[in-house]
Amino acid sequence: MHKGFLRPVYGSYGVDSLLNILVTGGLGYIGSQACVALVQAGHGVVVLDDLSNSQRSVREQIEKIAGSEIHLEIGDIRDEECLCRLFNEFNFSVVFHFAGLKSPLESVAVPVDYYDCNVNGTLSLLKQMKRSQVKTLVFSSSASVYGIPAEIPVTEKNSVTNPSHPYGRSKLVVENILADLSSADREWRIACLRYFNPVGAHPSGLLGENPQTIPCNLMPYIVRVASGRLEKLSVFGVDYSTVDGTGVRDYIHVQDLVEGHLAALNYLECNSGFITLNLGTGQGVSVLQLIHEFENVTEIKIPFVTTERRAGDVAECWADASLAENMLGWKATRTLADMCRDAWRWEQQCLQKSS
Repeated sequence: MHKGFLRPVYGSYGVDSLLNILVTGGLGYIGSQACVALVQAGHGVVVLDDLSNSQRSVREQIEKIAGSEIHLEIGDIRDEECLCRLFNEFNFSVVFHFAGLKSPLESVAVPVDYYDCNVNGTLSLLKQMKRSQVKTLVFSSSASVYGIPAEIPVTEKNSVTNPSHPYGRSKLVVENILADLSSADREWRIACLRYFNPVGAHPSGLLGENPQTIPCNLMPYIVRVASGRLEKLSVFGVDYSTVDGTGVRDYIHVQDLVEGHLAALNYLECNSGFITLNLGTGQGVSVLQLIHEFENVTEIKIPFVTTERRAGDVAECWADASLAENMLGWKATRTLADMCRDAWRWEQQCLQKSS
């Protein structure tokens, strides 16, 4: 085991244990903020990230907020030699698995890349976990597995037979693999968390969503228009059967999402098996409503144009997150205004760094 900063694991697996945790994709938008929360909770963290949609400098921000070091390994989860070396060096008890490609629109154009990274990457990880007898996993899934929901709000009992794009289908394939693995070996402890639409940033302004190309998600696009980095926002589809014709989604603050991950970890410390849970607010917000809320919070006008629907988009989708509340004692608490305020603070910090 690495002796520099990771802690020994005391006993077998109790609520007072200090765990050594591998975080794949730990420099990404959600993974980086999960690292902060894990370190602040006293755990040792090792990040594996290939920098395909993140930056090495995020490590410094994690350590600045958390007040402690993390170990960073630059590598790909499909690299079995890299995984073997990490699992041999560090005494992991848990894996938080965020690594993967995540753009629904891009996945339509390059589906093989998405299946290779998201499915084959997860298989490589699971094989190494099995070899090392590390059988606790928190998996980053997506509400996109529901496709076009038959019922709103969406519960975990909704059909997941027909996601709308390869990204969603790749997540569903992984979910099925994890369910089969848990059925075959009852020692596994797996939480499969279906995110709705994460937005916002760390309240410090030091961590947030910073796509290296033109954003495909709504909030980072809005903030870049607000700051002048982009000229105007495109609103895809204004003819849906929704409150104002634009798509409706369940936007959840990234910090609420991270707290859901820690609640899932606490649950797995006391329970084996496989659970699948929605993480959302239970509130639907349209594209135009989000734009107007951002304008109200920041007093900045967001110019936009309307255009045709994008392939794979659905009219509306928001969560019934009551199962997560019942099982984990978790509930999203931050408001849409909080999401807009923190996202804008993060964008301003990005501008200061680049100036």
